[in-house]
Amino acid sequence: MQNREIVAECGDRDVVVAEDGRWAALGIICAGVILSMSPWFSATAILPELMTHWSVSDAMGAWLTNGVQLGFVIGALLASITGIFDIVRPHRLIAISALLAALLNLALLIAPSGEIAVALRVLTGVVLAGVYPPAMKLITTWFVQGRGLALGLVIGALTVGSAFPHLIRALTPGVNWQIVVFGTTAMSFMAAYLFHAFGREGPFSYPRAPFHFAQIGKILKDRGVMLANVGYFGHMWELYAMWGWFLAFSGAVLAANGIETESGASLITFGVIACGVVGCVAGGWLADRIGRTGTTALMMGVSGTCALLIGLTFNGPLWLFVLIAVIWGISVIGDSAQFSAVVTEVGDRSLVGTALAFQMGVGFALTVVAIQLTPLFAEWVGGWQWAFLLLVPGPLIGTVAMLILRRLPEAERIAQGRG
Repeated sequence: MQNREIVAECGDRDVVVAEDGRWAALGIICAGVILSMSPWFSATAILPELMTHWSVSDAMGAWLTNGVQLGFVIGALLASITGIFDIVRPHRLIAISALLAALLNLALLIAPSGEIAVALRVLTGVVLAGVYPPAMKLITTWFVQGRGLALGLVIGALTVGSAFPHLIRALTPGVNWQIVVFGTTAMSFMAAYLFHAFGREGPFSYPRAPFHFAQIGKILKDRGVMLANVGYFGHMWELYAMWGWFLAFSGAVLAANGIETESGASLITFGVIACGVVGCVAGGWLADRIGRTGTTALMMGVSGTCALLIGLTFNGPLWLFVLIAVIWGISVIGDSAQFSAVVTEVGDRSLVGTALAFQMGVGFALTVVAIQLTPLFAEWVGGWQWAFLLLVPGPLIGTVAMLILRRLPEAERIAQGRG
């Protein structure tokens, strides 16, 4: 098995170091990811206030959310082309990226127009591409056994970090929107310090790869990696459109049930996104026991079903809406880490960073399309009630791809033979 060969290549001392230090490293990385990813939805959480502040149209307002997605795509694809994630040590790259994200987020306070604000959001996405994929690579240098759970916890940290702006907004109703910007900026500054001062690679580090354009070709020709990518692409079609527009959806649900409260919609959105941590931990634990392909297929089956059914709860009862929303929040992100784990297990070890950047770059490109289309689809179907039906094909296609991968010889290298 590939994982056993990796352990065998390391001396006994390295294995002991990993056992002694990997949980502390996991804690540092998770804390850093929570803090550094908080600027992602900082504008989304205060979107109504920003649209009023700069007097922008609904289309421009959508780009205050979508700009980060677009920027992440640009950053990730540039990284995959240049191979920077396989050249620069990940903790150093993350520290620099988190610092830049903090500065760009803070610049929203002095942006003179909505157009400048969108540009800042795009640049924020570019630099956040230097946080997420390298963090995934970094944690795999500490974990061979239990890699699925470890990666699940990192994605759980990303989930909490992404949800934090909604919590800040929910806890500060009536307070100036600038408090959300200040809060998320401070968190990103702390992340930069944390990775700079305490971040380091584990004993199972990857060989450095020199830059060469042929690297992308190798990734595209790898059947196991590309099937995992198709699964990830289907997952991403659903994930960020759900996260990005759930505030609008939940606000419409509350209004349909005669409840007019902006903080209530923010609190529900925070809870739905943040409860994804449960899914990330459960998905990681499950993947290390029954396999990653089966776990991802199961999670996407549940989340796709929730996207299909949640419109039925639009007019109440509210407890049923919240129940399905929570199940969706848990399942929609619970499989995310496992697609990355598959790439680290079946792909070329010298190209892991590049492969992850490619996977995430294309995946986030799809989120740009899904986020942009969702409100248009909502308008076409007459409101938010059935808007999330647009997302159902994503998990369906992703499930098929992972079940195909489960039947191939490459599955023997996944989750130590569990597939």
